[in-house]
Amino acid sequence: MTKEEKAGAAAFLDLAGDYLSGGFRRERGKYAFKDDREGDPREYAVSRGSGPGNNRFTGDEETAPDGRVENGDSLEAVAAEVSRCKRCGLCTTRTNTVPGEGVSRPLVMVIGEGPGADEDSSGRPFVGRAGQLLDRMLDSRGKIGLSRGNNCHIANIVKCRPPGNRNPQPDETAACVPFLVRQIKLLRPKIILAAGNTAAKTLLDSSQGITRLRGTWTRFQGTFLMDGSFDIPLIPTFHPSALLRDESLKAPVWEDLKLLREKLCELDGDYAARMAETPL
Repeated sequence: MTKEEKAGAAAFLDLAGDYLSGGFRRERGKYAFKDDREGDPREYAVSRGSGPGNNRFTGDEETAPDGRVENGDSLEAVAAEVSRCKRCGLCTTRTNTVPGEGVSRPLVMVIGEGPGADEDSSGRPFVGRAGQLLDRMLDSRGKIGLSRGNNCHIANIVKCRPPGNRNPQPDETAACVPFLVRQIKLLRPKIILAAGNTAAKTLLDSSQGITRLRGTWTRFQGTFLMDGSFDIPLIPTFHPSALLRDESLKAPVWEDLKLLREKLCELDGDYAARMAETPL
């Protein structure tokens, strides 16, 4: 096994143990694993269609998610593995997996909780009412200037719909997060926007809720199945579905988006030049 495979397995077992012992995350030190061998002979074969039933894997060998980035890894490979994943019970109720979509070198990666009914039907993230609101939030009449078609990538903590849109269970999150880890490593976004309670608590490995976490910059340093090889600014905000239930949340979300714009202007000169022509 590679050291990343061992780390992924250890993190999964740690999380499962915490879940079985009451559901609270315990602080742990870093594991010092070493590779058993160099390289990995597995190859990926991907067949991608469109609409329901897309992202199907054309292979007959089970490939466990492990958070690894290696030569030959790609977003398509991740999507293919997601499409045939059976590591948790969500595989028995899904219509389509929802790996994510957007540009391959995004300014911002938006990470939500999990697919809903519209996403499960289409195989695309954030396409229902909450997704349409997210698109408007990211653009905000040009004042934020972000979109999945131009400079964002959108994904979720889990890639299959939890029944009844319930929160993902700890074992489901532990099984699916390694896919997200690989996506983050491949995309290398300048900023991560964590949308909602599940995304924020998972990415920050925090027990605090979104009301306390939102609007504050922190650093995503790989505390959850990551190797700490890179450091990404992260800001949590309310999930757009929360805004559909409570319009009073629109004001704090707008403040969070202004903070995101300000940080992006610091990190990307082209974005800063474009935003200079669109005052808040």
